[in-house]
Amino acid sequence: MPTATTPTPEQVRRRSLQSGTIGAIVEWYEYTIYGVAAALVFGDLFFPNLAPGVAQIVSLASFGVGFLARPIGAFVAGHLGDRIGRKSTLILTFSIMTVATAAIGFVPTYHQIGVAAPILLCVLRLAQGFAVGGEWGGAAIVAVENAPRDRRGYFGAWPQIGVSAGLLLGTAAVSFSSWISGDAFEEWGWRIPFLLSVVLAGVGFVIRLRATESPAFLAEKARADAELERRKAPAAILFRDHRKPLLIAVFGRFAEAGNYYLFTTFILSYVTTTLHAPKSYGLAASMIGAVVNIVMIPVFGAVSDRIGRVRTFLIGGALIVATTWPVFALVHTGRLWAIVAGVVLFLALGHAMVYAPLPALYCEMFPTSVRYSGISIGYQMASVLLASFTPALASAMVLWADGSLWMVICFVIVTTLIAMAAIAFAPDHRSRELHEIGAGRTVSTTNWVQPDQLRL
Repeated sequence: MPTATTPTPEQVRRRSLQSGTIGAIVEWYEYTIYGVAAALVFGDLFFPNLAPGVAQIVSLASFGVGFLARPIGAFVAGHLGDRIGRKSTLILTFSIMTVATAAIGFVPTYHQIGVAAPILLCVLRLAQGFAVGGEWGGAAIVAVENAPRDRRGYFGAWPQIGVSAGLLLGTAAVSFSSWISGDAFEEWGWRIPFLLSVVLAGVGFVIRLRATESPAFLAEKARADAELERRKAPAAILFRDHRKPLLIAVFGRFAEAGNYYLFTTFILSYVTTTLHAPKSYGLAASMIGAVVNIVMIPVFGAVSDRIGRVRTFLIGGALIVATTWPVFALVHTGRLWAIVAGVVLFLALGHAMVYAPLPALYCEMFPTSVRYSGISIGYQMASVLLASFTPALASAMVLWADGSLWMVICFVIVTTLIAMAAIAFAPDHRSRELHEIGAGRTVSTTNWVQPDQLRL
């Protein structure tokens, strides 16, 4: 029975949801401002010895460098999260991200220290990537594991708004910095959003320190302490016994992993360098699109509780395929209203529908003992395969196609179809308790049975 100092189940649930959501927002704010700065100013500041077009591609490629460290962060955080706890691991990743982001705000430019500047920038970007590698899995788990069984889709969708909320805050911070610094934005104004991350981090730390471990994890840890098999590294068990759900987790992200950055980071670059429109057009589209995305993700998370995660995802994927050409046609006009409409259309419908059900779906594919490792590694492997250099690749595609977007459009459609094919093989475990998934048996990669065939 709860005491005055023991939180009630409702308080535990609320704090876990706040921890996953607010922490994700802060971390993605810190991650996003790098992408915005890379699209707008890093080419001139850190790669001035290259031709303008090449410098822009290299600048966006430096954004992709962070993705290379994300699988490493996923392995480390997954191991720690499955062995010592979700809360402690999330605090660790949060600390690394904050220190790295604040440090970027102090990095000298190429004109000040030469080639050491881009090297130092990339090292700090790798640290950001390492931290984010363990963030998404932990944020999703603390929300889903503490959620009521029939509302896991809705609860799991809330940390998903972290990406767009971080985009909104990051873009707003860059816009504000640009306004107050004026012509000095490239000189010192771009540093302000990175330094502001320390203030936001303080809020995130307070919230995460108040969170508690989920009952599912605490029960699994007690069993693990008594079983020799569970003493093996979670990642080793994951790759041995759960390869099929891991592959689904990897390829299932192809609909949104890289495409999201096309409509946020790449669009900023495309609007200013190819269309020669004011940078405010791209920033406005990103901010408005982020607001709509934040609103729609919880809605589609709740929808997945009603009609199923797989069905929700497949409808969203079909919408992406159907709207890709019209969306890019709107952006290509170079008009403010059209750019905003295109970005909003993608983020409000297709992206929100494929992104919202992923936390609950992924958590329901893995048993508690390897859940942090499974969803973190699967999620971040997709980031390296697809999301890492997508903005730079898209810029190169436009260059190769003499300014045309047809190659980028084909890229979006093909990757989305791959994701839909993968998710079609995912099981429907929304009616089961999380601690029952995989309990008492090994999930074979050659005989991954459906829920109604399981006998526990």
